[in-house]
Amino acid sequence: MSNAEGIQTVAQRDDGTWAPDVSGPGHTASAPEHAPPRPSEAEHPSPEAEHPPSGPHHRPSGTAPSGAVPPAAAPSEAAPSGSATEAPGAGRAGALRALRGLLRQDPGQGDFGRLRFRLGPARGHLEAAALSFAAGFNAVVAGETERIDDLGEDVRGFAYEGAGMACATLDVLTLTGGHRIRALLSGRGVRYPHMIHSGVGCAYARMRLRPMWGVRAVHPLLRWLAFDGFGFHRGVFAADRTVGRRRTPRLMDRTRWAIFDQGLGRALWFHECAGAEDLVLRLAEFPAGRRADLWSGVGMAAAYTGGATPDDLERLAGAAAESGFHAHLAQGAAFGCAARLISGIVPGHTAAAAPVLCGAEADEAAGWTDTALIALGHNAYSGEHYQAWRAGVRKAWTRRCREVQAPA
Repeated sequence: MSNAEGIQTVAQRDDGTWAPDVSGPGHTASAPEHAPPRPSEAEHPSPEAEHPPSGPHHRPSGTAPSGAVPPAAAPSEAAPSGSATEAPGAGRAGALRALRGLLRQDPGQGDFGRLRFRLGPARGHLEAAALSFAAGFNAVVAGETERIDDLGEDVRGFAYEGAGMACATLDVLTLTGGHRIRALLSGRGVRYPHMIHSGVGCAYARMRLRPMWGVRAVHPLLRWLAFDGFGFHRGVFAADRTVGRRRTPRLMDRTRWAIFDQGLGRALWFHECAGAEDLVLRLAEFPAGRRADLWSGVGMAAAYTGGATPDDLERLAGAAAESGFHAHLAQGAAFGCAARLISGIVPGHTAAAAPVLCGAEADEAAGWTDTALIALGHNAYSGEHYQAWRAGVRKAWTRRCREVQAPA
């Protein structure tokens, strides 16, 4: 299906959970492609060098590493100075108001100079995404989620990613079991499921909790994007450790590691300011067993976020092909195209990236994700199913390449 529904072809079960809404007979999920064993920290001791190896960076004195999107303040980082401590009789509503005020984000934290990100021509474009993320987060904590729809269509998805982070943060801190996330997914954010689930992962990374702890009844397959968001957040908020020393969280198995690295690849897009040459050099610093998933995240960001020049897109595709990761780059880009189609808006940078990275137009690439999802059947829910979904998209790209290369 290559229409605006994209890969979010789902139906709600009677118990409130979600499952793919598949028309036609079910299919057996394809086995994930073989991947090299993922390295452990012990097998690959990491240098202690700072994360930027080269390129212009602004490093103000005393500025700690930060990310492409402003973080939510952790509960332990500041004490409320208002009614939460001075008016114990205010009740639950007063405490929630104090919590909302404590969580509000500073939009200025999205400035690339403060973040110590590489500064390049795409800076303004990428900072706009970061500012929209903060706007979405703050709209939720202020109880004014409807303000998100006043933002431009190109950046609204990032605002819903921030909204997902805010909803997850409030749900965990108030022990409501995911009520706000479910309401956002079924309400105003219905056309942004990928970004919302990614935002949920950002919240868990900020709170240093295992993704999806305490949250129930979200989409059984897209919920794995929380690990993508977790990796994205770690890549931008703990860059020295995650990018510079290439460390990964310990409490993850191989599947979660792979999805984590997909999100980290998205973070590298911001970190290197969408510069192809810098991205290729950065990816080469990671162990070989991690590069495929990182390339997938780069492809997703290239198609969804944008910011690269046509020449840089060509360089990325060429470098991925030379290193044997073009299928992974195309898979990530196809996911980015699908997320854009679901939102109803395909910006110019997505339409331009799809033929270069996927060898197909955006709607065709998004259709690969539909086909691969349908092949998994109605009961796809596990991390292995998510990986099989990605593998199915790579196989669709391979078939497309063979068709193009076949003699007439």
